[in-house]
Amino acid sequence: MTKNKNGQIDHSRRAALRMIAAGGVAGLIAPNLLGKPAFAQTPPAAPTGRIIVGLSQEPTVFHPLMAHIEVDDGVNFSMFDALFRITPEGEIVPNLTTEVPSLENGGISEDGLNWRIKLRDDVRWHDGTAFSADDVKYTLELITNPDFRAWRTTGHALVRDITVVSPTELTWRMEEAFAPYLSFLTETFMVPKHILEAQADMNEGAFHQAPIGTGAFKWGRRIAGDRLELVANPDYFGEGPYIEQLVFKYIPDMTVLYTQFRSGDIDVVGQSYLTPDNYAEAKDLPDRVVTLVPKASVESIYFNLDLPQFQDLAVREALYAAIDRMAIIDALNYGVPRETETFMPTQSYFYNPDLPKHEFDLDRARQLLDDAGWVPGADGIRAKDGVRLSFKNSTTSGAHLREQAQQFIQQTYAEIGVEMLIENLPSAVMWGDFWVRSQFETAMVGITYLIGSDPDVTNRFHTKAIVAKGGSGSNNAQYSNPEVDALLEEGARTFDPEKRKDIYLQVQEIIRRDLPFMPLFANTSVYGIKKGVEGFTANANTRTESWHAAGWYWA
Repeated sequence: MTKNKNGQIDHSRRAALRMIAAGGVAGLIAPNLLGKPAFAQTPPAAPTGRIIVGLSQEPTVFHPLMAHIEVDDGVNFSMFDALFRITPEGEIVPNLTTEVPSLENGGISEDGLNWRIKLRDDVRWHDGTAFSADDVKYTLELITNPDFRAWRTTGHALVRDITVVSPTELTWRMEEAFAPYLSFLTETFMVPKHILEAQADMNEGAFHQAPIGTGAFKWGRRIAGDRLELVANPDYFGEGPYIEQLVFKYIPDMTVLYTQFRSGDIDVVGQSYLTPDNYAEAKDLPDRVVTLVPKASVESIYFNLDLPQFQDLAVREALYAAIDRMAIIDALNYGVPRETETFMPTQSYFYNPDLPKHEFDLDRARQLLDDAGWVPGADGIRAKDGVRLSFKNSTTSGAHLREQAQQFIQQTYAEIGVEMLIENLPSAVMWGDFWVRSQFETAMVGITYLIGSDPDVTNRFHTKAIVAKGGSGSNNAQYSNPEVDALLEEGARTFDPEKRKDIYLQVQEIIRRDLPFMPLFANTSVYGIKKGVEGFTANANTRTESWHAAGWYWA
């Protein structure tokens, strides 16, 4: 936190902007953080060998600006670059740029409205074409094109008057100051203008099946349902790559995923990592490195609030009270995850520790439903106004711990007159339109809510982020609260960290009260890596273990 010479916190607008636009510091101390290995071993002079990453869900979306899930990010980070990246320590550092814009270097104006971006001059697309400011302009304008199915438009929709000054410099104006924008740009991957502007359909085409980026790895081949092979980009401008081939292998059954890690068939266990029930054995395996790493994601059951039974808050409160959460954490997940009541990572500066604590109480659950007029029918299932308290719960097929949790919750719900049907789907179906367009009834899902380390969650909870109602974002619960909308808008305009903290504490209080989702636990990843893989570093500020596969190599 910025302090003056007397040691007092400086809350001036200038100091706040400086803190948000942290590139003034990061640009000085770490401009080449992604260009120098931070580990003791010496990487090879030329790419050699391959590393196989095992994934429980299949990457299927290869246009990095379209709606996608965590496993797609591993591919995106390996094939594409952003203007900036965020380190495990939360610092924003240059990627395609020569510096992070700040007040000190003149990249951001005093009021936060005018931006100047300076690009590297040694970057080329995988087809050999030079990367330039025209690509940045095209990318930012594509995101806000109403005909393009963009993943996120928040923040980008405020950008105006993008001007290409030279091939390595451009400027733009923000319609209003937007505090999270630097963080958002760490996950905004640049796409090639010369290829995409020639496509007849911006939402589908050859690029979407075999993309071209600027990243450390190039597209090799995809065998649908099995694996995706990327190959080294020998002309990469940054660190690495040090391996010839990066393979993402799709293994939908979590037990089989662990078996293949134990047998040595995979080198790195990616999303959804090793399951907690295998941790005790895995940590003692020879020639394996297994560690627990707190994640930013939260495991929860999402409601589709458009369904009539879930529009009654008493129902949501009763369903939450009827979940024996500690049994799910301790018995099914071996005590590896952590309790939480919010979407905010427990390690975040903006985390609210004072929210009401969940209590497992079947009597209270029954009383809530009785008082709200949900009466058991002849079949024992409660109903009100012709609506039965029955719904489907869905998640990825083959996620055995989730499946066990579903069965456990299903049995408990039956005790209070609620019918929960289990309908699981392959990952490509589950996380396609079924999830994105809120076609589910309830979903068991792990979500990382923040972009980088910024607390803004407009993309998840603002009314305008409901895709099923014409919005743009990831508000899959179809949650809408004008008070939350107003707070999110205020938080995005506020630069003072302490004032922002007050805002997001309130947001967490309201969302905990409204329960658009029921938090089960804060995830702790069980990372599994074969001994000999060097350069691997966990980064809780990204959604993927492969955020910097360019630095991996065999010792």
